[in-house]
Amino acid sequence: MSTTITQSQKDLDKLSAIKTIDSEIDTIKRLKDSISSESLTEALNCMQNSKGRIIITGMGKSGHIGKKIAASLASTGTPSFFVHPAEASHGDLGMITEDDVVIAISNSGESRELVDILNYCKRFGIKLIAITKNPESSLGKAGDIVLELPNNGEACPLGLAPTSSTTATLVLGDILTIGMIERKGFSKSDFNDRHPGGKLGSILKRVSDLMHVGQEMPILDENSNMQAVLLEMTSKRLGCVGFINHSGELTGMLTDGDLRRCLSSKILEQNAVDLMTRNPKTISPSAMTAEALKIMHDKKITNLFVVENNKPVGVIHIHDLLNNGVA
Repeated sequence: MSTTITQSQKDLDKLSAIKTIDSEIDTIKRLKDSISSESLTEALNCMQNSKGRIIITGMGKSGHIGKKIAASLASTGTPSFFVHPAEASHGDLGMITEDDVVIAISNSGESRELVDILNYCKRFGIKLIAITKNPESSLGKAGDIVLELPNNGEACPLGLAPTSSTTATLVLGDILTIGMIERKGFSKSDFNDRHPGGKLGSILKRVSDLMHVGQEMPILDENSNMQAVLLEMTSKRLGCVGFINHSGELTGMLTDGDLRRCLSSKILEQNAVDLMTRNPKTISPSAMTAEALKIMHDKKITNLFVVENNKPVGVIHIHDLLNNGVA
């Protein structure tokens, strides 16, 4: 059954959307103005000095946000995982060690499900970072460090559904994650090690992971005749041949497109050095595949020779990037 959507309904929906966005923006601005640099630094010091893991816990919507924070920390070099407070009361407290740091999230600070975890932390001297809007709550008083959330209500028109508060918690989690990235000097290479799958992992692969090497690499002496060039290009099936001098340095390159443009009845009488493109664009084996893709796109080419100390160590084709999800 179809429903006719009137213009007035569209206007009301957009007005509601803008009101929600404005409400959540206001909460983030309040967080920006109120965040304590002292508490933040203490929390980051505590996390950085931990000899164990960062354990995130929270109930309901706070728990969902906590899972995201744990995943972000773990993927950026800070070992972390989420423990559900209800499951903790039935054996999962054993997942938390004295070397760990616990981050407990509760907007009100009075989630009854957190009681067992709070008591466990106090009993075994486990550092507890509390995220709540109420420092005087049970959670706030139990925390060794309190990161305070803005207390200005929810975007929900009923003032009940966690909306602005969960957004602020998510941002605070991102603040902690980025703080740990910066403190640990976490790099793109480190990120790639933790994201080997999917498009992101492909983009962060290095050229050395995809390049053709050894016998797969179409390489000839720069004085080779064109018959040898044609045979090499045909047998290696990469649509190009690279040429080296007596020192093994890459001096030029020919592609199948170059050959078509140079085609004449006398082409077999010439040598590679007469037709090759000198000083072709190259890339380092340690470069990211995304860099190779950008060069190929900008230069409108389909092959790049990979060099170290001016000597070819491989070649990468646009199809290698496409087939691995880089483009």
